[in-house]
Amino acid sequence: MSNNPLSNKLQRSRNDRYIAGVCGGIAETYGINATLVRLLFVVATLAGFAGVLLYIVAWILMPEAPI
Repeated sequence: MSNNPLSNKLQRSRNDRYIAGVCGGIAETYGINATLVRLLFVVATLAGFAGVLLYIVAWILMPEAPI
């Protein structure tokens, strides 16, 4: 496996999760802080950009990381 974070496959996190691991998976894939990703989803929701809908779609489409 490469050390390049952009070469990782986007998957829901099994370790860094509160609901489904979507934000944790995005953070792990792109090498950023999961709290920042969660904050962006909250801001998107409050700004009317359907953050909750995007989260649910990502939950359905993103596979869960292997054990």
